[in-house]
Amino acid sequence: MPPVVRRTLSRFDTPRALRALSVWTPADAPAGGLHPGDVGWLLRHADATVHLWVDARGTGRPDPRIDPRHDAAAPVAVGFLDGRVLRVTAAPDADLEAVAADAEVLLVPGIDRSDGLPVPGWHPHPEETRLVLSWTPQPVTTRAEPVGESDAADRVLIHRSAFPGSKFALKHWETMRATPAGHLSTETLVRTPDGDPAAAATGWFAGAGRCALLEPVGTHPDHRGHGYGRDAVLGTCAALADRGASAVAVVTPARDEAAVALYTSAGFTVVRETRNWTRPRRA
Repeated sequence: MPPVVRRTLSRFDTPRALRALSVWTPADAPAGGLHPGDVGWLLRHADATVHLWVDARGTGRPDPRIDPRHDAAAPVAVGFLDGRVLRVTAAPDADLEAVAADAEVLLVPGIDRSDGLPVPGWHPHPEETRLVLSWTPQPVTTRAEPVGESDAADRVLIHRSAFPGSKFALKHWETMRATPAGHLSTETLVRTPDGDPAAAATGWFAGAGRCALLEPVGTHPDHRGHGYGRDAVLGTCAALADRGASAVAVVTPARDEAAVALYTSAGFTVVRETRNWTRPRRA
């Protein structure tokens, strides 16, 4: 089993991890449990940390697309803790057993699920299925407009209203946009005819010819049922396509019928199902 070394990165040390995830992102849908956009959304927290696994032997084949310095310690995987879930995406040729063996240090009691990294002895969750849906670039008509600094407070308002209990604040939006992933974000906002904020979507670019990601999308409860959410989704997808994205993906719980209906109405199709790996329950 090839040895790996895990490096813990602060939010401003993440460019190499972001480049690796971008290189590992296919054209049709994200691979593993992480997209560069997942890291970008995580970095709204000032204390966010990201884990980068590299080849400990220093003999891996460096990829100049990931590190122009040709660092001999080739990236193997990127991950972070998301509540009770360890989310990971590994290089296509990575030794997942080696990464999982090192990740045991992170899988303390209470961290009982793994997204994208098979853990020996763990099993796919029997019930919580998520759908990976993908949108192929096409002409669209939408009422969505790009989010600028003057729209930031309204974008935050949409998120907090759409996700009860959310603590997302303007400071988080500003922090997110100032991080190394900030340039990857593409956001649109849809307003009512009276100018009230109705829906918004954030998308994340992974590079030309690679699949982008929607995360998050929300509609104000007072303005649902009027197509505003669909317009926000289509506006963000179109903007990402204009940047060179080959497709745009979104991941949503299969049981969330409203979200699935929104995305399918916008032209998304299901490309696969995925489940977290879960720790066996003690008898």
